[in-house]
This record gives sequence, structure tokens and C-alpha cells, in this order.
Amino acid sequence: MEIDIQGLSAGNRYKLMASLITPRPIALITTVSENGITNAAPFSLFNMVGEDPPLVLVSINPHPDGRRKDTAANIRRTREFVVHMSDEHMAQKMQRCSDVLPKHLSELEHTGLTATPSRMVSPGRIAEAPVAFECSLYHVLETPSREIFIGQVMWLHVREGLIDSRNWRVDLDAYSPIGRLGGWAYTGCRDRFEMK
Repeated sequence: MEIDIQGLSAGNRYKLMASLITPRPIALITTVSENGITNAAPFSLFNMVGEDPPLVLVSINPHPDGRRKDTAANIRRTREFVVHMSDEHMAQKMQRCSDVLPKHLSELEHTGLTATPSRMVSPGRIAEAPVAFECSLYHVLETPSREIFIGQVMWLHVREGLIDSRNWRVDLDAYSPIGRLGGWAYTGCRDRFEMK
């Protein structure tokens, strides 16, 4: 099958690309609003883009009416954010962080997730998350449909027991992050195999 992707609508391009480029890690991002409220929202157009300096990238689209999402507005204003990896134990709460709420209500309160202070940035981090990357804004790219934020990782929090600090290896049997497939589909990572 040959597809002229430029001839498709943006919505159909998104559906195809988001369902073919999988599984995608999910960034559950916390930021701080102008009123000091902790905002939390999941984004699946996210990945690592470098290690020297350590960089992550998240791509955020606007609301359907064109308004900038709170996460994007907060990152632009404060230049700080925290990226959390979600595992199977917090998957439902991560998804509920995408619910539309009044501005005075935090998604963490709404879902029952616990905020705890970060070390280097002002947004708090989520205690239940197995991994949290404290980030400072490194660069912003803009396309007609998205704002792409590149964050420099300033500090890393990892659940006890996930890392062997002698050889800096992650215990993959203890770490079960989830990924986004297409539509409403997600996946875990319990079925693994090795290739040398």
C-alpha cells in the first residue's frame, strides 16, 4: 500500500503516525500554574534526544479551539517541568490526569496522586511515579500544529531498587513502564526478549 501522506488531513496523518510509531513512552508532566497550582498532564509524543547534555523532548498540541494547553503555557512562563514515567500501577491515574478540570483544581488532587518537592525545579514531582526527570527548558521549536519543548534533565529520581548504582543498570524485572499504542490502546512491557 502506497500513501501520499501529504494529501491526507492532519487528523488522518496523526492517526496513522501515532498508531504506526509505537509503543511510545508517556511523559506525565507536572508544571506550576500562575496561581501556584500543580498541573499534571500526560503526553505520548515524547522521548529522550541526548545524553550530553541529557535532553528529553515533548511535543504539545493546542486545545481544539486553538488555546495553548496549561502545560505548554506553564513551561513557557517558568521554564521548568518534571517528566514522570508511568508504570502499570499508576496507569489509570495517569490517564485521569488528562481530564478537563477547572483551573483552580490540581490533577493530582483529582486523581489521588501525591505531590512531593523536587530538588532543582519548582514544580513538585509525583511520589508514586517510578521515575521523575526534573527539567529546565533548553529550547522550544514551533510548527504550525505543535510546540516542541526540549528539556535538560537537571536531576533524576528513581524508585528504590530499580537501579544498580555499581554498573548503572536498570533492573528491568522491577521496572514496568507503559507505552501508548494507537487510539485508546496502551501496552506494558512484560514480554521481553534479548538479541545480542
